[in-house]
Amino acid sequence: MPSRTNPVLGTRALNRATLARQLLLSRAEMSAADAVGHLLGLQAQNVTPPYYQLHARLAGFRPAELAGLMESRDVVRMVSMRSTLHTHTAHDALTLRPLVQPARDREVGAFRKGLTGVDLDRLKARARAFVEAEPRTMGEIREELLREWPAADPQSLSVAARCLLPLVQVTPRGVWGRSGGVRLTTVERWLGEGPGQAQPVDEVVLRYLGAFGPASVKDMQTWAGLTRLREAFERLRPRLSAFRDENGVELFDLPDAPRPDPDTPAPPRFLPEFDNLLLSHADRSRVVAPEIRGRTWTGNQAHRTVLVDGFVAGLWRMDEGEGEGEGPRLTVELFGTHTRTRKEEIEAEGHELLAAMAGSAGSVRFGSIHG
Repeated sequence: MPSRTNPVLGTRALNRATLARQLLLSRAEMSAADAVGHLLGLQAQNVTPPYYQLHARLAGFRPAELAGLMESRDVVRMVSMRSTLHTHTAHDALTLRPLVQPARDREVGAFRKGLTGVDLDRLKARARAFVEAEPRTMGEIREELLREWPAADPQSLSVAARCLLPLVQVTPRGVWGRSGGVRLTTVERWLGEGPGQAQPVDEVVLRYLGAFGPASVKDMQTWAGLTRLREAFERLRPRLSAFRDENGVELFDLPDAPRPDPDTPAPPRFLPEFDNLLLSHADRSRVVAPEIRGRTWTGNQAHRTVLVDGFVAGLWRMDEGEGEGEGPRLTVELFGTHTRTRKEEIEAEGHELLAAMAGSAGSVRFGSIHG
């Protein structure tokens, strides 16, 4: 339980501290590779979000930088935290996946009914040999496994292969400006490395706080999709600073990590769908006000969001120009009213996005993204 003497961090203080760790208070003079490592990966359910995440965070970023890292295999796309696709550095791909493997094993357990009679060790070995011979589609993997277990549920076989093996999506999938379906092989095969050892959990706690702190134990468990992390935080307690939020929840942080003044200006930023800033805390009120909770999603699809004064304040979309010679059009839907100065700042950031990511001046307008 948090001590009554621990300093209280209000919502704005938490917001500014998190934005500073996330490189969103000002764009960092940092390479894309270093940023991917600092952020412990970029959420990557779709192909383009990692590029937009880095544009929002890095000075002078251009998509070709991350695309080059994908092609050189310095970064890879794979299932890791929360059983979702992330873009990771090669090092983290080899060492973070083993850390979360117990959660992936439990995920297979939920599909045991469809795997009656299936030897999971044999399934893992057969799937590994199949994808390491050459990259395969998930459909091809499923068909290969059905040859040995024709009575099994096809979806359950797919889930088992995806969970039991550290599969990466090989390029050109994930490379900006190129197209390619999802083809999979093991991370070891793709990187030419042996099986990685899991990063020590204490080390990952420190890295998480450096990228997402100050944070509670439950916050990190939400980010990682793991449970029982309290022991690691307790081991590290002598090395950490302790705070509490306005609800009394204990928060931990690195002693020397930035915790800017709550009134520090926060410029507008355009974030892609599934940005980890919005997914990596149990309590997301530090960036998403309670009154707009639910407005950033439709079903299970996340919308692209706009940060204004550090908090989610609207949605955005980019469309191709309708007329010949027209550049792309960026539409911004704001949830509330904003001053003319604030809207001019949003518009300026929108033009920066168009220039860097679309290579065109284009146009920025305020309206409905569903219109």
